Amino acid sequence: MKKIWLKRGKEAAVKRFHPWVFSGAVHRQEDGLEDGDVVEVLDSKENVLGIGHYQDGSITVRILSFTPANIDADFWRERIGQAYQYRQQLGLVDSELTNCYRLVHAAGDRLPGLIVDIYDKTAVIQCHSIGMHRQIDLIAAALQDIYAGKLVAIYDKSEHTLPSMYAAGITNENIFGEARETVVKEYGHSFLVNWESGQKTGFFLDQRENRHLISRYAEGKRVLNAFCYSGGFSVYALAAGAAWVDSVDISETAVQLTERNVALNVDETAQSRHRAIQADVLDFIKEQQDQYDIYILDPPAFAKSKHKRHKAVQAYKRLNAMAMRQMPSGGILFTFSCSKVVDKALFRNTIVAAAMESGRQVRVMHELGQPADHPVNFFHPEGEYLKGLVLQIV
Repeated sequence: MKKIWLKRGKEAAVKRFHPWVFSGAVHRQEDGLEDGDVVEVLDSKENVLGIGHYQDGSITVRILSFTPANIDADFWRERIGQAYQYRQQLGLVDSELTNCYRLVHAAGDRLPGLIVDIYDKTAVIQCHSIGMHRQIDLIAAALQDIYAGKLVAIYDKSEHTLPSMYAAGITNENIFGEARETVVKEYGHSFLVNWESGQKTGFFLDQRENRHLISRYAEGKRVLNAFCYSGGFSVYALAAGAAWVDSVDISETAVQLTERNVALNVDETAQSRHRAIQADVLDFIKEQQDQYDIYILDPPAFAKSKHKRHKAVQAYKRLNAMAMRQMPSGGILFTFSCSKVVDKALFRNTIVAAAMESGRQVRVMHELGQPADHPVNFFHPEGEYLKGLVLQIV
């Protein structure tokens, strides 16, 4: 195992169990290191701080263990097994109501660079570091052992999550079994998932509890589900007895998927209270004065890097201010951001600024985030990416 030494004084973050070693903290490294190698990280006094995957970039090492360890088949079985046991505690494994969930959430499960989502009997893997992808066969073997024959397929969807210099020659593909599309259950509702063509790993699993919350407020209400993607919020609202639901997305594929999911879940009478509309969301909202009692704004990430953060903040403010101006008194706004570079405080302040711009009085009903199967490591706050507010517009 090759070694990397940190600059004097740069070991503090690692000693606090932060799993990332940034390039600026590195003093020197052994010759011959290749991207994806497992390395030892040492401080200036030769003390071993941890073991992780090396990658030439701003994040030079993603630490897998802060104690001596062999990163072998036993390691993957143990670490992924711990993630599995945690999902058992959450009541997600073998649940009759919900059979789709996140099994491994990167640093939240002490496996930085790795995502594993379960869709009934299929596991979908996304690697965000080349070190993880070099271990994918061991990861797949560990999944098969842990699920003891319950998995019929394991799909690797890492082609577009790996940095471009490493993605050459890597294609999204089944690495065990074969499955193309499936219907999953979430709180008893049915959703079509296609991990090959769908966004992320096929479905926005991180909005499960927030979709469930809409059921509390939707009965008898007119609902706008903006940026609807697969129509998850629409399905929950219709099933809860919404008077009307409009699902809007600029993507024709998203609109078609929403219609299919609505048809899977509600009868023809309820379907007649739903429209799936292909349109630009901002243009659509401009024409909707007092038309909806509930707005759901769940846009894609407006910024994926810090240098685009200011533009993202302005986009969130403009979108939310417009919605607030259009809403009737007593209306409810569900608003979200999944941009990692927009933290919870900045998102909240942005929505406050939107409220000021709209001239409306606003009260906070709920503060929302990602569910427990997307855990945030206390020592890695960067893992908290989904922010949400439920607001009443007075």
